[in-house]
Amino acid sequence: MTTTILHEDMGTRVEEVLRRRFTVHTESAEMYGAEFASLWRAAAEHALGGKLVRPRLLLDIHQALAPHAASGTTAAAVDVATHIELLHYAFLLHDDVIDGDLTRRRRPNLIGALAAASLGTTEEASLHWARSSAILMGDLLLSAAVLGFARADIPHEARVGLLDLIEQAIVETVAGEHTDVALSHGIVAPDLPTVLDMSVYKTATYSFSLPLRAAALLAGAPATAQAALHTVGRHLGLAYQLQDDLLCVFGDHRTHGKDAYSDLREGKETAIIAFARSTSAWTDIEPAFGSADLTLQAATEIRDRLRDCGAERFVAGLIDDQIQAMHALLGDAERSGDITPDAARSILAAAARLEGRQA
Repeated sequence: MTTTILHEDMGTRVEEVLRRRFTVHTESAEMYGAEFASLWRAAAEHALGGKLVRPRLLLDIHQALAPHAASGTTAAAVDVATHIELLHYAFLLHDDVIDGDLTRRRRPNLIGALAAASLGTTEEASLHWARSSAILMGDLLLSAAVLGFARADIPHEARVGLLDLIEQAIVETVAGEHTDVALSHGIVAPDLPTVLDMSVYKTATYSFSLPLRAAALLAGAPATAQAALHTVGRHLGLAYQLQDDLLCVFGDHRTHGKDAYSDLREGKETAIIAFARSTSAWTDIEPAFGSADLTLQAATEIRDRLRDCGAERFVAGLIDDQIQAMHALLGDAERSGDITPDAARSILAAAARLEGRQA
């Protein structure tokens, strides 16, 4: 009960800090014109109210590693967690531009909302305005996240360590996104190792390794703990991305909220597709894969062929491998005293939520 209350309280605190950040930025933007202030308000509307997966992970592990931390240290952890959420939203904005998406979670994303409200002379002009606005807002939030780390009210050495972490997270996420685009256009070969590396860099580094390592650093844990949590985060993050891929193709879109079969329509190179390419079923799948006008019936047929050729079972096995590797690492880290039993339990709880995830 205490853990649940703490978890909810910390999530509320992060939401409050996020709201204040957007309010301050919106008020400051007024001097640059009504449209710029309106952009900040629209961004706030779309950024607030999320699941706060990354901030909650950081705060849970920080609490587990430093249960008796002073209020100032806890406040610094909340602040850093908040800026990781800003980093996440910045990446989402850029990702939507790259993918050409106008919706997210069954409603218009920032681009879709701005385009619909635009008074542009043509639909093309409205979309250009909306996408340009999303790029610029993503840049602003990326800058805000880095500055938030730099201004954290913690000792200088810890602050330098945090900046190293966010620099690595940004570089690896961009590298992963770059590879993802290259895969989608056939610039690099879509083999399984490349697809898995892309998933680790694009998702695991900033979504899992960064919160875990930042929590350890803020808690004053040893470098060995940070290293162990870095690897744990990579396994957990890859499992999360692979689960996301499975949900998009084999899950119920009414539950997970993504456009039904969007990965198949976009020709997204996932571990599912990498496996299918190695089977005889690929000759039947390839002609319709990546077709922008893919019908629901055709997509369902591709899904059935992917299931029959063993792709679903193969990727489910990859997820199990990642979870088992994470369990082994956590056990070693706990036995060596690098992390506390509470920290290990918190991470295992996050993994359990992943295994039962439907959205």
